[in-house]
Amino acid sequence: MTPEELKDKIRAIIPTVYKAQQKVEKTAVEYDELTKFPELKEVIVDLLTSDFDSFLASIDWVAPRPTTFRINLKNGEDFYLIYNKRSWIAQVEGKKYYLLNLPEEQRATEAVARILRYGAKDEEVESVDDEGAEDISVDLDTETEDNE
Repeated sequence: MTPEELKDKIRAIIPTVYKAQQKVEKTAVEYDELTKFPELKEVIVDLLTSDFDSFLASIDWVAPRPTTFRINLKNGEDFYLIYNKRSWIAQVEGKKYYLLNLPEEQRATEAVARILRYGAKDEEVESVDDEGAEDISVDLDTETEDNE
């Protein structure tokens, strides 16, 4: 590869990288926590890519020490990001992933992808199940009164 070819490849890559960075900056303004804590923004981009806005519902600052954030996803699921002296810790479904290590960061990304696949919670299905349970209990009460 000649120096000229290398320069051409770099010139081709720069606009795509710059465009992705601008997109992250624009969407980060919507979330107060991302503007207050720029390190958090970097971690979320690492876990969810620069299209994180498509998946996030909100970010809650849960605890000051250790600094803990609840990342609420649009499908109703959530996970936690905890700031440690050395690095960030992602707690997904109760399991902790230390994001300083690349293999653990990859496993955390896979765990977040798994909870994103769960889909939206269906409140209608839950309410129908509850109503059906009430009907059965009413029937049992009437049967016991008949037997007495």
